[in-house]
Amino acid sequence: MNLLHPDARVLDAATGATLDHAQVDAAAADFARHAPGVAFALTPTELPAVARYLGALRAGRPVALLDPELTAPVLHDLIARFAPALVTGVTGAPPDGYRAEPAAHRAGADTWVRQAPAAPVHPDLALLLTTSGSTGNPKLVRLSAAAVRANAEAIAASLGITGAETAPTTLPLFYTYGLSVLHSHLLRGATVVLERSGMLHRDFWAAVDTHRVTSLAAVPYQYEMLRRLRFDPARYPHLRTLTQAGGRLRTELVADFGDRMAAAGGWLFVMYGQTEATARMTVLPPDRLADKLGSAGLPIPGGALATRDGEVVYTGPNVMMGYAETARDLARGDDLGGVLRTGDLGHLDDDGFLFLTGRLKRIGKVFGVRVNLDDVERGLATHGAVAAVAGDDRIHVFVEGADAEHARAVRGELAGWLDTHFSGLDVRGVDALPLLPTGKIDYRRLEASL
Repeated sequence: MNLLHPDARVLDAATGATLDHAQVDAAAADFARHAPGVAFALTPTELPAVARYLGALRAGRPVALLDPELTAPVLHDLIARFAPALVTGVTGAPPDGYRAEPAAHRAGADTWVRQAPAAPVHPDLALLLTTSGSTGNPKLVRLSAAAVRANAEAIAASLGITGAETAPTTLPLFYTYGLSVLHSHLLRGATVVLERSGMLHRDFWAAVDTHRVTSLAAVPYQYEMLRRLRFDPARYPHLRTLTQAGGRLRTELVADFGDRMAAAGGWLFVMYGQTEATARMTVLPPDRLADKLGSAGLPIPGGALATRDGEVVYTGPNVMMGYAETARDLARGDDLGGVLRTGDLGHLDDDGFLFLTGRLKRIGKVFGVRVNLDDVERGLATHGAVAAVAGDDRIHVFVEGADAEHARAVRGELAGWLDTHFSGLDVRGVDALPLLPTGKIDYRRLEASL
């Protein structure tokens, strides 16, 4: 599979270097000379990593994109579970059963090569992404080449991406939303700027100016930060498009940023997706923000939505083949037939627009009464960045920047709203909510802190 349009550019903002298409050809040839099997690729936001990834796709080598900050125990556990043929972008001594090929042949990073035959893979398998961040025991989402291309085409069409667009990396490339920005832009011959400093740093906004960035992708937490920074799109005359996915954005912020972009002659696209659907499944057109505020939008081209017992069900060519929990699963075919039960609760209005209301598994209990944790977060959204988790028959709420007095006030408000005794609620302030590399709240770390 080749997603790289001849006119597409990938530029490193820090160095000014650009991706040489010959590097991709060389990476493809390198993958082709090794024995068959999955390649694990530690994927920082760097040109050699992008070349390796695109080379793997071109060579037909199934590739799992991994967080380069994975700890050695987590990485070695994944290697033991899935028996990959290659592990690229690594340093240090390889695990038992692997040998190291030196960095001189890998654009600055070693490759570990499996000495025994690797786990067999299904011929349709192209991409594997983890279901969680750098912690826990993640499953891998199995994606076919057809699903990856279908989603890239649908996103490019939905957003009107052309070769004139320029997008920076605002999210990791091993995260489905960040990766979809790369896919959809490269497919249409556009430019992707590799920027590693992040939206809170001046270097990022200098790169937005220097490279005449036309679009930015962000998750809800990043929009919260942009609001605190008093982001004004009028200061960036080439910026015309904002996209939002990676969780539900408060309707107040949807309206706010929609108005800011409209005033500057631009657009805000609200989107909804999951790794299990390659990336995104719905888009709310900017001209429907006002009358469909709070909606996740309509299905992308080729997709369809329904609800079953309140659960959102998506059908489309971008749905995963299934999960992989062990090496044996890599040889499995398509388990889902293009139908994904999302685990999200929601409903469709008379015009077919999707409105999400929560997660099936985001439920806690207070004195035996079930409480939707997503509803708790939404109900307390006026207090800023808030996260809710469950444990020990209590609801635990973390409020960013709250002092003891503020936390007590939030607990009283929540007790009244839930009509329960305050002793079933724990509200505490934190300097900053812990985040995964994807920008989502790290609920596991919050649970571990209880």
